[in-house]
Amino acid sequence: MASASVRRPPYKDFLQPALHRRFSTTALILLVIAYVYAIGLARWNSFLWSWFPIGPTGFRAAFFWFSGSLILILRIAQYHPGYRTSDSAFDTFLKHWRNFSTLETILTYAFSAWLFAQVYLLSQPKDSGMEWVTYLSYDRQRLNEKAVFFTTHLVILGVYQAIRHLYLDIDRLLLGVAKPSEKAVRNNNSDVGTLMKKFWGEMPIIFLQSLNQTLASLILTFVIYPFLRKAVWRLSLFFFRPFFNLPKTNYVPYSWPVSFKSATSMVLASTMLLIVWIAGNTAFTMFMVKEPTKDQRPFTSGSKDPNGSLLNGLRHRKLFYKCFAMWELALIARDFPERRKAIYEDLDRKDGPAWSQVCSICLEVLKSLETNIGNYGKAPEPVAAPVVQPVEEKVRTAPPPKEEPIFLGGPARRRNFLSEVEKTVVEVAVAPGQGSPLKPFAKKVVDAAKHQLLEIQKAVTGTDDTASLIRSWALKGLHKWVGIPFRKEYRRRMLHAVLGSPYGEPSLYINAAYALGMLTSHSLQEDKYGNVQRDIATIIRTLTNMTKKLDRFKEGFEVHWTDVEGIKECPEVDAILEALREALTTLIVEFGPYARDLRLTLTDMRLAREAANFPEPQPRADHLLDLSQWKR
Repeated sequence: MASASVRRPPYKDFLQPALHRRFSTTALILLVIAYVYAIGLARWNSFLWSWFPIGPTGFRAAFFWFSGSLILILRIAQYHPGYRTSDSAFDTFLKHWRNFSTLETILTYAFSAWLFAQVYLLSQPKDSGMEWVTYLSYDRQRLNEKAVFFTTHLVILGVYQAIRHLYLDIDRLLLGVAKPSEKAVRNNNSDVGTLMKKFWGEMPIIFLQSLNQTLASLILTFVIYPFLRKAVWRLSLFFFRPFFNLPKTNYVPYSWPVSFKSATSMVLASTMLLIVWIAGNTAFTMFMVKEPTKDQRPFTSGSKDPNGSLLNGLRHRKLFYKCFAMWELALIARDFPERRKAIYEDLDRKDGPAWSQVCSICLEVLKSLETNIGNYGKAPEPVAAPVVQPVEEKVRTAPPPKEEPIFLGGPARRRNFLSEVEKTVVEVAVAPGQGSPLKPFAKKVVDAAKHQLLEIQKAVTGTDDTASLIRSWALKGLHKWVGIPFRKEYRRRMLHAVLGSPYGEPSLYINAAYALGMLTSHSLQEDKYGNVQRDIATIIRTLTNMTKKLDRFKEGFEVHWTDVEGIKECPEVDAILEALREALTTLIVEFGPYARDLRLTLTDMRLAREAANFPEPQPRADHLLDLSQWKR
């Protein structure tokens, strides 16, 4: 039992060191790739200095590694669990385009590309034609546009990759789940050696992706560079003139700065840089979502108060820590009997027994699904208007202004829209609060214009139904690639409705259901104090209620008219439903014979079986009365 005086280390004290170790593994992979690049770009005029780490090759590798590590630092600053929940890609753009993280992503990729370009150019031999400044004669120097074009291309590639990073949400980390069915064969994803083999097996795919994006970025550069040519040329001159004797003119050279040799260098450098970026992102995503274990034990096993540290993680405000703590709880419920017994036997806590707190937290997590569903589609509550104190009405001390012709329009003035506006302004100025004849006249003008537009539309299209016409045009656009960001797809809307916003992690709910089911089922043999049985009825009723509500909501969720593909599938919500049903099935099998003792009615058990798709119990054959034998 945990003493109240024992210090409870926060859950992040165990998670953060593990994340640092995983980041170090990813950085080590990038260092290996950077060192291979540095050796490949060496001039090999000396066998020792061409590969020796302390020397030009080592410095070149260090800069290449730093260029790739900038993306890892960006990932650490912006990683988040789960999906960005919104109804469409355009909605996601509207929510996030003003965030500082968007600008940070673009600038980080652009600077990483610029730094890589400078190191690559400095590594080229003198006869490569890629130097920044060329010498026409002894004292005549000229800026080389090939180097300008090369650097501009890599910066454009960085911006292009940053947009892909934001669009594909590469910062997302999808955590794992502890399925009860995997207990017999333990998942070895937490083994570093296994993950290393898996990562190096992905390298051919990473190379092909890098080559495809290189070709796409080259096309993009040849389209954009003519518009940027003057600007980047003058900017380059501005930076190099203090150090070199360059011409005073800013005229762009007549020849196009592309040759077969320079194009080959661009393709090679782009592919190398993309391999660094994609490999770094792949390794980061792969290693950061390892199981929350250290030396085949849960993270919090090394704490002075393991249960207290785990409860701190389950109550953490940040979704990332909470999801990892729930994953660890599910692993404890499946694979670690000692920790399960410690939870059952931990009774002397300030906020109640450890089991009661764990059960309450898991049920609150599952009930939040109902809250998310109820809040979906509702407009935010309006802010209450401030109470305005009544102002005393002032008494007029002077007679009202006379209606002289100077204030009123002449009777012979022609009645039109502008005259009515002028008359209204005058009336508001001299008689505030009085009615205005502008509204009826303006309404007539609008109705006349609308009638004329309908006549024109009917003559052109043959129909006067404006709404259906606009919708048909919109559907034609939605079928094209331009309309993809505006499609409100079934899967996106379902995730938004069930998981909430702005982020939603399915593993939080799946692990909560699995942890409840496994902890409750193991209590039959391991809970010697019998504390768990008091909450079994509540758990079964809650799981039944949540399963039925989520199932009904999923069945009644219609496809939006903008979803032209109409694929009615959402694997994440299906996985949550499967976890709820599996946990409910476990409880029905284990505690069904004791339903009456647990104060569960026949109706409760029937509803639970219906929710879990569990077959009704059939009467045993040996309990049936044989009437033929009774007659004899």
